[in-house]
Amino acid sequence: MSATTSTVPAERTVDLSGRAGGDKLRELAFQGAMLLALLLAFAFLVALLWSILVDAIPFLSERGLSFVTDPISSRAESTGLGQAMIGSIQIGLITIVVAFPLGIATAIYLEEYAEKNLLTRAVDINIRNLAGVPSIVYGLLGFAIFVQLMGFLGGSSVLAGGLTLALLVLPIVTISAAEAIRAVPRELREGGYGLGATRWQVTKQLVLPNAAPGILTGMILAIARAIGETAPLIVVGAATFLTNDVRLFSGWTDPFFTAIPIVVFNWARLPQPAWREAAAPGGILILLLFTLTLNAAAILLRNHFERRKQG
Repeated sequence: MSATTSTVPAERTVDLSGRAGGDKLRELAFQGAMLLALLLAFAFLVALLWSILVDAIPFLSERGLSFVTDPISSRAESTGLGQAMIGSIQIGLITIVVAFPLGIATAIYLEEYAEKNLLTRAVDINIRNLAGVPSIVYGLLGFAIFVQLMGFLGGSSVLAGGLTLALLVLPIVTISAAEAIRAVPRELREGGYGLGATRWQVTKQLVLPNAAPGILTGMILAIARAIGETAPLIVVGAATFLTNDVRLFSGWTDPFFTAIPIVVFNWARLPQPAWREAAAPGGILILLLFTLTLNAAAILLRNHFERRKQG
């Protein structure tokens, strides 16, 4: 009996090669479009930073470090960001202490402990929807809860402002942490269970160390957004001018506080050119450097965990 061999028609082979060539062209076109979008975004970013630096360097060279350390003044020539810097640091610390543990704990529960049912799916969908809510809505919520309802927080205090921003970034932290935990291979968990480890031991010693770089990436995005927010702080009642002295580890429940975005926003609205110079090049550059410093610290921490993961 002779074996029969199946042959592929020549026409079909041509069609497959032609389809593969078309897919390759579409892939190259897509990659080119994405590269073009990246270059355009980078060009706009460079142009924006250059325009800020061109105006800010002469201004800061004239004012020096006093612009960062001096308190807010009624005279544009002598005003500074000292109180606003302390207020932004206080708000950032409150956001980190409140939002990060709650967000990471929520992500751990949803991904490692909660059953995959209708309730957990509804919670996950609502968290993702909350991440897209405008910041002004969180400002109204913070004003209703932390300023009016919880009067023991001092009313329009830095504690109320920090808690409002913690609510704002809490969905971002939760989503990024959940995605990072979900990306950990299932085989790693099964190996831990196979060795007799409990669920908490697997989560603590295997899942979280491998998910740490992704979690820290979400934390970077969250703190960068919190530091630059203006609208929620305006609604909560942040002041644009302070006459009292502000210290980093005191005055958390004082009835008035300020932050860098609030001061820059107020200066930019004033008609005098001297105030606009203090806002546009000076204040914006300081806010940008402040945010980049926090991001750099978080990136170094993330790289540390990545090296430990690879090692």
